[in-house]
Amino acid sequence: MGSRPSPPANEDKLSLDSFLCFAIYSAEHAFNQFYRPLLDAIGLTYPQYLVMVALWADNDQTVKELGQKLLLDSSTLTPLLKRLETSGYLTRTRDPDDERQVRVRLTPAGRALKSRARGIPACVQDALGLSNDELKKIQADVLAIRDRLLSRRA
Repeated sequence: MGSRPSPPANEDKLSLDSFLCFAIYSAEHAFNQFYRPLLDAIGLTYPQYLVMVALWADNDQTVKELGQKLLLDSSTLTPLLKRLETSGYLTRTRDPDDERQVRVRLTPAGRALKSRARGIPACVQDALGLSNDELKKIQADVLAIRDRLLSRRA
């Protein structure tokens, strides 16, 4: 690894203003507040919305596949899926080829919900006032940070 520049001597390393993690955490909190009324209008929580977005992109996945895409373990994902199933947006069935696997599929109501959610990304982009290129750059930078941290866990 290359050498890293030292912080200025007068910079307090235990200041919230110096924590990248706090900047990301507080931005996540602001995102949640922004999304709440948009998602309330379609009857979803943010984690449920992420599940639906993943299924709208690729219907008929296993719970394991969804968990990997969303970085959620099955103990977190299963209750989300149960609530979405109770709402009539998806079904969970055992895979006939491998009974250990549970397949998740959208119902007609789940597919139809996509049209009500279609404008949400544009609302976010408008609120941020960023171009597509700026959004992609920020997203790539944040994902690179996430991936570096995840690689350190192994």
